[in-house]
Formats: sequence, C-alpha cells, structure tokens
Amino acid sequence: MSPALAAPARPVRVAWLLPAAAFVLPLGAALFYGLAGAADGAAWQHLGSDPALVPALGLSLWVGVASTLLSLALAMVLVTHLHGRPAWARMQNLLGGLLAVPHAAFAVGLGLLIMPSGLLSRGLALLTGWNSPPDVATVQDRYGLALIAGLVLKEVPFLLWNVAALASRVGQREWLARQLQSARAMGYATHAVWWRVLWPQWLPQLALPLLAVWAYGLTVVDMALVLGPTRPPTLALLAWQWLFDADEAVNRQGTAAAVLLAATMVAGALVAALAWRWAQPALRRRWVRGDRPALTHAAAAARLAVLLASVAALLYVAVLTLLAGVSLASLWTYPSLWPQAVSTAAWRVVAGSGATLGLTAGLAAVSAVTALALAVAWMELTPASWDRRAAPAVFAPMLVPGVLLAAGLYALCLKMHIDGSLAGLWLAHSLVCTPYALVALVPAYRGFDVRLEHTAHALGRGTAAFLWHIKWPMLKAPLAAAYAVAFAVSVGQYMSTQFVGAGRHASVTTEALTLAAGGQRGTMAAFALMQALLPALVFGAALLVARRAARRMGSAAAEC
Repeated sequence: MSPALAAPARPVRVAWLLPAAAFVLPLGAALFYGLAGAADGAAWQHLGSDPALVPALGLSLWVGVASTLLSLALAMVLVTHLHGRPAWARMQNLLGGLLAVPHAAFAVGLGLLIMPSGLLSRGLALLTGWNSPPDVATVQDRYGLALIAGLVLKEVPFLLWNVAALASRVGQREWLARQLQSARAMGYATHAVWWRVLWPQWLPQLALPLLAVWAYGLTVVDMALVLGPTRPPTLALLAWQWLFDADEAVNRQGTAAAVLLAATMVAGALVAALAWRWAQPALRRRWVRGDRPALTHAAAAARLAVLLASVAALLYVAVLTLLAGVSLASLWTYPSLWPQAVSTAAWRVVAGSGATLGLTAGLAAVSAVTALALAVAWMELTPASWDRRAAPAVFAPMLVPGVLLAAGLYALCLKMHIDGSLAGLWLAHSLVCTPYALVALVPAYRGFDVRLEHTAHALGRGTAAFLWHIKWPMLKAPLAAAYAVAFAVSVGQYMSTQFVGAGRHASVTTEALTLAAGGQRGTMAAFALMQALLPALVFGAALLVARRAARRMGSAAAEC
C-alpha cells in the first residue's frame, strides 16, 4: 500500500492496551482463581481414587473427538460441493437463524424428537403398529450418541459461518476465483481443487474455531444435562455436580476435574497439531502428484450435499415446531401424532415469570452492548497485526472449559463482593459474549476501505465525525449482526448464570434445563422455545437493519 493511501496514524501505543486490558485482566483473574482452586493435593487424590473418573473421562474424550471430527468432515463436504452454487448463498442466509437457536433449547427439542416416545417414534409406530414406546435408550444413551448428534448439528453451522467469514475477507474472493479458474484450466475438477489446494491452506486458518468446537464438545454441560449419558455422566457434568456439592472438599475435587479437562483439551489439541505436521510430507505428495481425478457424479454429489444441508435445516424447524406443540399439549398419548387436548397453562406460567424474562432479555441486551463496545474499541484502537497475536486471549472464553471458567468467575466475583448480584452476572456474560462479537465484526471491520478515512481527514473532518457519519453507518449491518450474536450467546448462558448468580437469579435457560430434569414437559418446552425466540427476534431486527442499509447504499450508488 502506498503512503498516500495509508490509514491515518493510530493513537499512541498505550491506547492500544485499553480494550485488551478491559477484557484480558478480568478474564485472566478469573482463570487464575479457577486454577488456584485446584491447588490442593487432597482434591487430586480424591479425584484419582474416584471410580467414576476413568469412565467419565473416556466418555468425554469419545464425545469430544467424535463430534469434532464429524462436524469438520460434514462442513468440509458441504463447502466443497456447494460453494459457488446457488445453494451456498441460500445456506449462508440460513446460518444466522441456525446459530440463533441456543444449544440448550436445541437439545431439549431434539430430545423430544428422538426420545422413545418422541415424534420420530410416533411416526414409525404408524408403520410398525407399535402401541407403546420401544425399550431403546435413544436419549441419554450409554455411548453418548444422542449428545454427539446434537453437538454435530450445532457445530456444523458454526464452522460454516467461520468458513464464510474467511472467504469474505479482503482479497479472499478474488484469490479463490483465481485458484479455481487456474485449476480448471489445467483440467482439475472443482472438488480436487478444494481437497488439494484450498483446504490445505484454509484448515490452518480455521484452527481456533476448530479448537473451540473441540473444547466445547469435550466439556459441554448444558446439552449433556438433556442428551448425555447419566451412568456414568461425562466428566464435565460430573465436575459440575461436584462444584455444587455442599462439601467444600468435593467442590475442590470438582475444580480439579475441570483443570483435568482443560489439560485434556490442550493435550488433544497438541496431538492434532503434531499429527497434522507429521502427515504433511505424505499429504504434500498426494496434493502435488499431478493426476487429475474426475468426479463422474459431480451433480449427484452436489445433490447429496444439498440434501444433507436441507435435512439439517428441517431438523431445526422440526425441533422448534415440536417445542411449540409440546408447550401447548395437555394430553398427548402414544402413538398419536397430534395432541388430544390443548392448553395454554405452560405459557401462562411463562407469562407469569416476568422477572425471569426481564432478567434474561435485559442482561443479554446490556452484555451485548458491552461486548460490542469492547469489540469496536479493539477494532479502532489496535492495529490489524494484533488480531492474530491476541487471538488465543480473545478466544479463551471459547477454549477454556466452561466449568473451569464458571468456577473462576465465581471466585473473582466473591473477591469483588458482587457474587449473586446482577453486576456479577453482567461481568460474567460480557466476558463470554465479547469474543463472539469480535469474531463476527472482524471481517467487515478489517475490510473497510481505509481510503475513506484518509479522504475524510484530508477534508478536515475529525475522527469522531468520520466514525459517526461515515464509518459506523456504512458498517451498520455487521455491527447489528455482531450485537445479535452477542445477545444470543448471553441468552444461552447456563453455567455462569447458575454459578455466578449463586442460584438467586433465574433465566429462561436455567428454567428450561431445571425443568428438563423433571416431568413438566409442557413448561419445559415453553421456556426452551422462549429461549430460542428471544435471540430470533434480535436476529430478525439485525436482518432488517442490514436490508435497510443495503437499500440506502443502493440508492446512494444509483444517485451517483
């Protein structure tokens, strides 16, 4: 870039540290207190001697590895065979809606769909003549298959969203088009270009999102409460139960288990990195061997990819529809496909829980504003070179086991005397939401044309005027999307709300998962659906903002 087109000088370097310090300092303190809670030899001795440790850890590893590999494989297949087709654009438009469905709400709906007396079983009963549910553990099965399925269905959209963000970076579209055009000119099929040229370069850039998927699958608690095995449970769920025990020694054992999960997550990531490096020579020989494999059934592969994406989207629709149906059913005997009696009793309970709804929406709104402000401050005050260097710290809330982070945040709030308070919940939710807002904002913000800022300053306009009248209005759509993402993350918070809130503040998420352990299916479904509706409303508003901004940009371009 020529000096004439360079961005105006950044503020002094001390200012670069401000947004990083506002995020990293409380996060680092929380992690310090979380790790300090495990500095007890007796806790490790009790953990090592607990007979549930080995099977629980083995189950966690199986669920984490299987869900991560399946999610990656499905995401790669969908991108390889759909990118550049109309189906890819349609799928990109659906990603926001799929990501808006919180994990816990999706787990509740999926459980109602696949449980022995669920809707799928009722449909099979029409063909088989069943009069009672089959005696098969399709939910909370001992192998964690239901939990793996739920994780894959939630993590594939997350990976696709990251791939779409990567492809939308400055220069990436042109680079991608050149790669595909050159390879086709040399006789290579499109799928061969993806597997031999594009994925080898993109996978390292997706390392942090993949690490987040691995960390979540290994340490998930909210979805495990609904879909996961119970005898034994996963180690994360076991640690969560220990942390809520009345005995302080058991609490420390839970913290030790959370640290063990963190060490296991790091060890798994190192094994994957070493395996990738070890396989490089063999992979390079395969990538550059020069043969031109032809995909004789390219159209069939594309149709299969479209079918997979359609089935996944329909599952989301089925889950939300089933939540609505169960929330209104007062009598629904097996194997009937429709409720015999309908009641609004569950929704009257939700309507009477104004404090719970108000806390959830208000806390999410304030936390999302905080997260967006920190993300914008980061974008404005720090150079682009900091993005990659600070990525591990930014992604820490995604990568650290949720149990360990919740324990550390609770200890931090205790030290600050804000445990069990709304201030403590705001701090915890804001720290968790900020990375998601930042990830959603980076592609558009870093891709903003710096020549506009240079021109504004050349015309005598100050930084504040440029931001308020030019830059932020032009970035209104990505700013709204980042806010919606942060809002959805806050609504879906379970562990931080339960732990930092000390059980004094209920949200729609905590209510849904508490009811999932009981027999009140209608009320559980109503709260789970409300948990999904709140982010959907905000995402809908963000979509309206994006469309209005696009129309204004189009009108301005037409006038020019």
